[in-house]
Amino acid sequence: MENEDNTIDELLREISGLITLYPKAIERQASIIQSTGKDPELVEKLVKAADTMRDSGNLYLTWAKHYAAMAKGNTDASSDEDETEDFDV
Repeated sequence: MENEDNTIDELLREISGLITLYPKAIERQASIIQSTGKDPELVEKLVKAADTMRDSGNLYLTWAKHYAAMAKGNTDASSDEDETEDFDV
């Protein structure tokens, strides 16, 4: 059981890292496109997409943490903790 708990925690850290990095990568790509002066509409769409991905990532990670806690036997897996700071929101 301990090994499975460690696997879940490790995966949760990986997911969290990727969810944090993805919107930043989209924003960097938008900056590159903007600096070339090409397609301002695409830049705007990418910036909005990064915000959307950040928000949905927060939601996804909240549920992932909830289910990870349940998998560890924590039947009171709800949390009032505000985790938006984890994603620079």
